[in-house]
Amino acid sequence: MNEYIGDETNNAQEQKEHEIEDPELCRLLVPKAEDLPLIPPSSVESNFVSYFAPDFMKPGHDQYIYRHANGLCVIGLAPTHVALKEEGGITAVDFNVGKSDRSGIKVTGKRKKNAQHLESNSALCKVCTNDATYIVRCCVKGSLLEVNDRLIKQPDLLNSAADREGYIAIIMPKPADWLKVKDSLLSLEDYKKLREVS
Repeated sequence: MNEYIGDETNNAQEQKEHEIEDPELCRLLVPKAEDLPLIPPSSVESNFVSYFAPDFMKPGHDQYIYRHANGLCVIGLAPTHVALKEEGGITAVDFNVGKSDRSGIKVTGKRKKNAQHLESNSALCKVCTNDATYIVRCCVKGSLLEVNDRLIKQPDLLNSAADREGYIAIIMPKPADWLKVKDSLLSLEDYKKLREVS
């Protein structure tokens, strides 16, 4: 009986050693240092597909749309937006556009009750510089779930981190509406080529 227990112990140990020697598993668990990127991907690169709407309705009004696998779209100002190039940058953000104050929305529940349904050309907010005011638009038809009301008190987030903490809004388009607009947007590579940014 003891010899069987000894054999089982040896078999288990051999199996563990064999698992570690499995080249596919080993490659996943212990990647080669030379295969790793110099800079790890950001959370945006890991979790979203980046799209861009250059010159949206007006020249220089470049915006990004980060689309998550769950269908949500994060809308913001692309690095080449004309407002970000002005001296002094963006000094104020106002979500009060026309008949409604977008910062006053409170969406609740699984069915997103109280969400505002907006067209792709609907205004989300106004961003102000020392010399001008620019309207930021939805770019995508869908339900407005949230605006980044931190920008009201901290408009400088647009100057320092427009692609992260300085996002403008989160929109949930219907799948059919997303497919309609997707072809009019640029991929990250095409946007870089168009604007010659690195």
